[in-house]
Amino acid sequence: MNTVTGPSTSTSTTRTTTPASTPDVTVTVIVYNDAERLPRAVASVLRQTHANIEVVISDDHSTDATEDVARELAARDPRVVYLRLPENSGGCSAPRNRALEIARAPYLMFLDSDDELPERAVEVLLAAHRERDLDFAMGAVHRIRVDGGRRTTWMPHLLRERRTLDGIEADPRLLFEHLSTSKMYARSFLDRHGLRFPEGIHYEDQLFSAQAYCLAKTFTVVPEPVYRWYIAPYAASESASISNQRHKLTNARDRVHVQRLIDAFLAESGHEALREDKDFKFLKHDFRMYAGDLPYRDDAWLASFADLMTPYLDTLAQGAYARLPRSERVVLQLLRDRRLSDLRVAARGLGHDVAPRRVTPDEGSGRVYWGESIPRSPEARRELDLTDLELDTRPFFTALLRHEITEISRGPGASIDLTVRTYDPALRLPVGPQRAVLHLSPGRRRLTVPFRLSPVGPGLFEGRVRLDLAAARLPLQGFAGARHPVLRLRHQGRTHTGILLAPLAFPPLTARVPYRAGLTPHRVTLRPEGHNPGRLQIHWQPIGTTATLIAPTARHLSTPRSRRATRLAANILH
Repeated sequence: MNTVTGPSTSTSTTRTTTPASTPDVTVTVIVYNDAERLPRAVASVLRQTHANIEVVISDDHSTDATEDVARELAARDPRVVYLRLPENSGGCSAPRNRALEIARAPYLMFLDSDDELPERAVEVLLAAHRERDLDFAMGAVHRIRVDGGRRTTWMPHLLRERRTLDGIEADPRLLFEHLSTSKMYARSFLDRHGLRFPEGIHYEDQLFSAQAYCLAKTFTVVPEPVYRWYIAPYAASESASISNQRHKLTNARDRVHVQRLIDAFLAESGHEALREDKDFKFLKHDFRMYAGDLPYRDDAWLASFADLMTPYLDTLAQGAYARLPRSERVVLQLLRDRRLSDLRVAARGLGHDVAPRRVTPDEGSGRVYWGESIPRSPEARRELDLTDLELDTRPFFTALLRHEITEISRGPGASIDLTVRTYDPALRLPVGPQRAVLHLSPGRRRLTVPFRLSPVGPGLFEGRVRLDLAAARLPLQGFAGARHPVLRLRHQGRTHTGILLAPLAFPPLTARVPYRAGLTPHRVTLRPEGHNPGRLQIHWQPIGTTATLIAPTARHLSTPRSRRATRLAANILH
């Protein structure tokens, strides 16, 4: 095994042998203190259907067993090269750039050690390059939740069909797809423009990708998956990825800093025409990632967040704001106006059509505004204007209502008592008591609990309901998972369904639910959702020996055919 030291970087590079031929593609796998997952990432590259590849493991000076694991991987396969940086850089850029210095192939890809490449990723992207003279080719990214395996496609609307574009101006929406890992780059393209990852900053992919999009003359989009991105959305703070460390104000500062660098690049490179599209992307994606967490932040955090975010928000194109849903524009304006309490209320409605607690009509203009008063500034009146939502005339099933739990207490057995307050700012509900129903569906079977909402003021109703979790009829094999109860109202033959907002923080309530409709008892835990709007969340977990012995058999027997046979037998017996 030979170890050589690069003259300019003092990084150590390990190759088992000197390969006889030039590889077609170099895949750089960056790693830091990830000895456990690194073999999986490297294995996903080595089993590619296109085998003439080089794998550069670029280690950002790990302090765990990563070095031993990487050297063993390099010893097993001559296609693997191990590169170790002399000191930790604290980011992704330096490991990628150092790997670029030693990469031998004319085409380059990047992989993070906690992710994987699908088996045909190299084959698919290389084929696109060989069909046309491209600067880069890009494909679909599958996001996989590590806490359940749920798989989704990142930005699917941008990758539905194969197409070749002569520059980003042909579809500026692609600025939303800012991942460097979903692309295969021509080495000549990167070298021609001196394009490298910016070092010393976070969110380096965003600047690198914006520059690549603007500099590329021709690139191809393919719909096939070329990257598997594993997501741990609620990882502990100390182990969370950079994008999941949104509780840190430095994280928001880094995002804004990168956006300013992108803005400067657009101006310097003659791409100012893309500014509105890029600003819209920032508002819709980058800022939106913080917005759902705002209800959980204290006043000091929100004030500091407003201090660092507002000066940048003031530089964005007005056309970018105009393209947002009204609920997002409201949150942005309340932040800029430093209305912190109102900001928390508005942010809980994002993505779920939740009403404000109050609206204020302006009798003179006929406009309707968010909140308890008419905004003072022209900018605030423009952004907080809800008139176009037609709150008082839209169909009832789409009416904007707001259901908040104001009190939670434990009842007898596995029951809980809830005090629910419903806000009806547009006065859509008739005067008088309302018949309401809570719906909860663990598995396929629905638990329905009727109760009454009584008027306590104009557009404000309140009621108490006891939710007995032992009354939920569970599947035969039991149920493991979380559900969020919803509240339903009927008016003039129409049904309205809305989410139930929990207090932002309360101690989890846990109860043991004995056998009822299934084969096993369960532990049921009730807690606030803890992110985004903060719905009431109820989690079931089978417990006891039957959970491990009987449930797997029950799942096997609970096929569509066996369920039909059971229903037939029940009909005959009745």
